[in-house]
Amino acid sequence: MGSGKNKEFEKGKKPDAKSAEKSKPSDVKRKVLPAGVRGIVRIAEGDMDGSKKLHQALLRIKGIGPTLANAIPKAAGIDSNILAGILTDEQVEHLENVMMNPMKFGIPVHLVNRRSDPVTGEDKHLVSSELSITIKSDIDSMKKIRCYKGIRHELGLPVRGQRTRSSFRTGVTAGVTKAKPVAAAKSAPSASAAKAAAATAAGAKPAAGAKPAAPGAKPVAKKEEKK
Repeated sequence: MGSGKNKEFEKGKKPDAKSAEKSKPSDVKRKVLPAGVRGIVRIAEGDMDGSKKLHQALLRIKGIGPTLANAIPKAAGIDSNILAGILTDEQVEHLENVMMNPMKFGIPVHLVNRRSDPVTGEDKHLVSSELSITIKSDIDSMKKIRCYKGIRHELGLPVRGQRTRSSFRTGVTAGVTKAKPVAAAKSAPSASAAKAAAATAAGAKPAAGAKPAAPGAKPVAKKEEKK
């Protein structure tokens, strides 16, 4: 089936101006930055959005959280509410130095992400690719020594004690099913068998046309038919 627009062409009518406007793709609105503001600022192997405030733009860097994003500009002596695209090259370089060595600029130790390094024993802060490489090497070392966390990483299971009955279920997994009471039904006697047993115990009624047995007479066993 053709659309309404095709029907209008088939009838020889021109499409309305409104329908022609609707068919055009909508223009993508782009941010118009003022003069002297860069759209992207390169820092610590990452890109900051130049149209955002400095403390918001720093969150795009891996290894920088909200608390540290507010502390770094203060330690560098830069206003955290200015646009990131206004920063000069010297200011960007100074901010990068503060990121790499926050404790030298007065940032407390509890804000860094690598305290008491197992190899060097130093407190330091890692960002960008250095952070990713260090995390991967830590996981590989845990797998190598075959500790509990390393084994869980190998199996692709949660490491920190999460439940796995309803979470982390990937691939073809069977649902949680209850055992059907088939075995109990087989072991218990059926209703018909119970009735038959009760009837034999109480004494079954004689069939129609059969003579009642004399009182005190013993039941006569049926003779086997000769073949």
